[in-house]
This record gives sequence, structure tokens and C-alpha cells, in this order.
Amino acid sequence: MTTETTEARVLDAIRERRDLVNAAIDEELPVQRPERLYEASRYILEAGGKRLRPTVTTLAAEAVAGIEPMSADFREFDALDGEAVDVMRAAVSIEVIQSFTLIHDDIMDEDDLRRGVPAVHEQYDVSTAILAGDTLYSKAFEIMSETGADPADGLEAMRLLASTCTEICEGQALDVAFESRDDILPEEYLEMVELKTAVLYGAAASTAAVLLGADDGISDALYQYGIDSGRAFQIQDDVLDLTVPSEDLGKQRGSDLVEGKETLITLHARQEGVDVDGLVDAETPAEVTEAEVDEAVAVLEEAGSIEYARETAADLTARSKEHLQVLPESDSRALLEDLADYLITRGY
Repeated sequence: MTTETTEARVLDAIRERRDLVNAAIDEELPVQRPERLYEASRYILEAGGKRLRPTVTTLAAEAVAGIEPMSADFREFDALDGEAVDVMRAAVSIEVIQSFTLIHDDIMDEDDLRRGVPAVHEQYDVSTAILAGDTLYSKAFEIMSETGADPADGLEAMRLLASTCTEICEGQALDVAFESRDDILPEEYLEMVELKTAVLYGAAASTAAVLLGADDGISDALYQYGIDSGRAFQIQDDVLDLTVPSEDLGKQRGSDLVEGKETLITLHARQEGVDVDGLVDAETPAEVTEAEVDEAVAVLEEAGSIEYARETAADLTARSKEHLQVLPESDSRALLEDLADYLITRGY
């Protein structure tokens, strides 16, 4: 199967699930009083997004059950004991947590744009944005608590969501701390990426198995699939931050470099003797020019740093797909494998 065919299959799967997820978001997170709070809470959700993590959750449920893609109702999905589970609520909960992290990240990073529109704190104000993020955080647990799963399985899914949120905060704290260090090791960066980004992919994949009553071996394997593909996703995201035009990226290209964020790219470049701190002179992403970013990218490419990041992402993706061997062969499992490939080849 060609790369183009694989991408087309994945994009079709994402599109058809995104429509269902968006409809479910409207049901699970309606605008209510106070309207401004809930409008702000839904603002980023309505601004777009591929709904990649809910796609992982719904595909993982189908792969655990060994059924064909889109052959079952996610609202009344048969668990392994035959009881109905609302897998869509779990998928929405994961996406709501993702949006919560984006709102708070943009405040901390002072980013003006998200998905091509003003960030929540710019569209509204910082106080409202903080409250919107907190509301999404709380709503995610409320939604996850209503899947109708076996009580023990539902409790484990809630525990997993809670520990995932804690780890995301730990990863964000490490990311902030890295900004004042120039001695970070690649393994430290990968730990940070696992906590900040990959654990939510791990939760997205394994929550489906937990709610359906699969054994620990399957839920653990799906979690590791999410961890490795999530780390690859973040590394590729760092590459895209430098290589994709700002209008397609939805924020200023090269913003990570301007803000002094360490990535696998900059860590490799430092080891190659590149003066990473001197690549751009701008103090904020709004001040950097496209020409400055182009010059910085040329230096990083000459050092082999961007290619090193791409190769690392490819290795992690190959490892992620190996974890899926515990699942029965099905088109749903094959789509999970294709999705892992898509995460490191996607554009914007």
C-alpha cells in the first residue's frame, strides 16, 4: 500500500469519526449559564482540530473487539462481557482534556494564536481563559464517569485519566524548567515529551481497552502504543514548528526556537557545536521574521539535526506498531498502525 493510500485511509477514518465527536461534544458540553464561561470553554473545540485522540480511542475499541471500522454504535458499544459501554463519552473526555491543556499552555507561553484563531486568553481575557480551562478539566471527569462501564472498569478509567492529567502537568513543569538550562540530555527531553504529550495518547488508546474489560496485557500494550506514537508525534511537531508556513501552522513558525524551548532538534544541534541561542535575535514570536527562521532552519539542516529528529520519530513509530501485535488481526488494528505512520508524515 502506498503512502498516499495509507494517508487517504487515515484521513477518511479521522473525518468520519470527527463528525461523530463534534456532535457528541455539542451534547456533552452545551453552552449554559454563565454563557461567557461556556463559550470560552468551547472556543478552541469549535476552532477546529483533527480529533486525533478520539480517533485513537474509537479505533482502539474496535481493534480490541476485533470488529470492522465504523461497524458499531460508539454510544452503545459491546464490552467483552456483552454489556453496552458509551465509548464516545470516553473519546470526548480525552479531547476535552486536550483542549484544557492547550488553553493553559497558550497562557503560559504567551502564544497569541491557536489553530489559526486568537488564543482563548486573547479572544476573551486571561481570567476567563483560566476558568475555561479549569471547567474543561472538571467536565472531562464528569463525562468519563458516565460511560456505563462495569464499575471497576469505570473507576480504573477515571484513575488513568487522573494520573494522566498529573503527568501532563509534570511534563509542562519540566518543559518550563528546560528553558533555563543548556545541559539537557536527549533522554531527559524524551521523558518530558512522554509526560507532556504522549501520556494522553497512551490514555486515549488504553482507556478503550479498560472500559471494555480487556485484560491488563492488552490495555498495557495499547498504552505503550500511545506512548511511542505520541512521542513521535511531538518530535514531528517540533519539526513542523520550523518547516511549515505560519499560515498553515496556525501560529508563528519558529516560535519554539524564539522562546528558547529545547527540542530534540536543538539538543542535537548543540552537540554538533551549533550556537542555538544565537540562531534568532527576536525576543517574542511576534517579532521574528520569516527570513530569520529560514536562516535558522538552514543551519539546523546543515548540522543534520532536523533529519536526526525525523529518524528518531520514525524509530518510535515502528516500535509503537509492534505493541499492537497482541490484538487480533483486523482492519481496525491496521488503521491504528496507519495512524501511527500518519502522525509523523502529516502536514497542516
